Amino acid sequence: MKLHRLLCLLCACLTLTGCGALLEREYVTVEPHSSKFWESEAAGTLRAENYQDIVNDLLILIGQHTEGATVRLYNYEDDVTVADALEQATTEVQQETPMGAYAVEYITASSRAQRGYYEISIQISYRRTAEQIQAVVNATSMEALSSLLETALDEGRTELAVRIGYWGEDDQARVEETVAQLREERGLTETPPWTISYYPAEGPVGLIEFVMGGQELPASGENGENLAEES
Repeated sequence: MKLHRLLCLLCACLTLTGCGALLEREYVTVEPHSSKFWESEAAGTLRAENYQDIVNDLLILIGQHTEGATVRLYNYEDDVTVADALEQATTEVQQETPMGAYAVEYITASSRAQRGYYEISIQISYRRTAEQIQAVVNATSMEALSSLLETALDEGRTELAVRIGYWGEDDQARVEETVAQLREERGLTETPPWTISYYPAEGPVGLIEFVMGGQELPASGENGENLAEES
């Protein structure tokens, strides 16, 4: 009997201490002002320690529609290496990332050596407004496109930008079939054709833009060749 009571007491103690902690589920969220990307002692200044950090910093700035910013670049020792990394990163973001290809007109970057780091001055020119960037929605699958387009029509919107996580070989045909079916169901076949743009222009598509008012939004570069119209 005493042994039974002792075991019960031990179980109760474990429940109140260690076991409770073991059963907890931890998770990590990435915030725009994560200490990994922002300097703690310099308000509004980003930091980067490698090439991927530079790319990530640029995407953070684009997501916030920031036109000018400063980045402190560490672990680089000469001007040529820094210049090459900046040129490669700005080109990748503008041409190979969905949001960069969709929103950015051009990116310029200049560097100045400081003690222990390089100070990078970033300037970004946009061809999409801050409101358009904030209005981009995420689709968990291609099947979700129809519902998103229907909602946009119900709300009286004339454009919709959708970020997608996976792009298959036949997905462009599926997108155009979805648009054709929706236009027919809504009695829109006699209205001006919709414009469908895919970003980036090369490689797997990560963002699709629908202009449903018959007016094509300004586009530049290779994206202008990557349009599909559904009549």
